[in-house]
Amino acid sequence: QVQLVESGGGLVQPGGSLRLSCAASGSMFRIDVMAWYRQAPGKERELVAVITSKGMTRYGDSVKGRFTISRDNAKNTVYLQMNTLKPEDTAHYYCKAVTRDSNVSWGQGTQVTVSS
Repeated sequence: QVQLVESGGGLVQPGGSLRLSCAASGSMFRIDVMAWYRQAPGKERELVAVITSKGMTRYGDSVKGRFTISRDNAKNTVYLQMNTLKPEDTAHYYCKAVTRDSNVSWGQGTQVTVSS
């Protein structure tokens, strides 16, 4: 089982930026896909961004052009750079990993609040 620990959340003003990190235990080479999801109060969890082991990425429509997902295999870490943040980006952000043998792991999440 892969253990995931997110960090980097906090309070930011509209238009600001944050970078989330997701540190994975064990070797990143066991992990095929990593993703960020978010869930706001009263809403369903939604996909924010995905990155494969080959570096292919995909984004949710609401964050395209503003968020960037990346991974550093040497540091066993995935990042989510969030720019031009909006109040509607306020949510609990979760990291997800899927290994090559299809095991799924979730982190505990980190809170992002966008407010003036």
